[in-house]
Amino acid sequence: MRFWAQNRRWAAPKSHEVGVGRGAVSGGSGYGAGMKFGAVITYATEREFTELAVVAERAGWDQVFTWEAVWGQDAWVTLGAAALATERIRLGTLLTPAARHRPWDLASRVASVDRLSDGRVTLGVGLGALHGNWLAFEADEGRAVRARKLDEVLDIYAGLMGGQPFSYTGEHFSASPVTELVPPPPVQTPHPPVWCVGLMLPGRSRQRSLERAARWQGVFPAVAGGSLENPGSHLTPVSLRELVGHITTLRAADGQSMEGYDVVVEGDSHGEFGTVRPPVEQWADAGATWWVESWWDLPDSPEGRREMRRRLELGPPR
Repeated sequence: MRFWAQNRRWAAPKSHEVGVGRGAVSGGSGYGAGMKFGAVITYATEREFTELAVVAERAGWDQVFTWEAVWGQDAWVTLGAAALATERIRLGTLLTPAARHRPWDLASRVASVDRLSDGRVTLGVGLGALHGNWLAFEADEGRAVRARKLDEVLDIYAGLMGGQPFSYTGEHFSASPVTELVPPPPVQTPHPPVWCVGLMLPGRSRQRSLERAARWQGVFPAVAGGSLENPGSHLTPVSLRELVGHITTLRAADGQSMEGYDVVVEGDSHGEFGTVRPPVEQWADAGATWWVESWWDLPDSPEGRREMRRRLELGPPR
């Protein structure tokens, strides 16, 4: 039996709604009480991340994120440690290159952190950016293969979280029903939310990346540059509104509204990373439900960690 993720409707437990974007995403209704704020803790040891998560919680942030390398600190061990040191703040990845995971391993790790945190984890996924730390161990299979693997990983992730019996047959992965040593379910049902990178390709009639993001619970929006000289994300409030329109149409065609769906804009209020800048209100007016500070310009050094702490202590740009 082939499993399709869109057949499972996601809802966060009410006790944790404080950390999940709510309300429609059109027309600026998200700003103010409905807009949520997160931060990527870019460079930190496991202990430092845990300490900074506590700092962020006390300062009023709604979520902190770590990231995954092929060889490096384990993101889910790090988030598990932070889960035991915090009470309210949500914990997530920005991002997990899920196509290179075995889906049952990923589901096990995410569900463990969800139980440790009492339902505060978010899985952020994308194809991943190729770099030396990746290619030193694994060859590039190409974007098309990674995209197909990503879809299958997410299908199995959701299927295993939803309970047994579950079976799946795909091109790259398969699963049969399990009757022994079945783990307990996650706190968030039917599974912890999945936020996907959604890359809009201007001028294309079909938007496959947005189709994937629309099937899940949130999107990290990006807009393709369209040239070798300028290939990065060209996200602006105008293009974000267009992208959210595509997502809205895709979800409506599947019988789903935008209620509870998150549009997560990654920006920088302090430094020089990227081109997305405040005021936050203009992004909320275009459909964003989350603003995530991404401070990749900070150095991987004690000075960088001190500046990270200082910025977190200032609190979110409400």
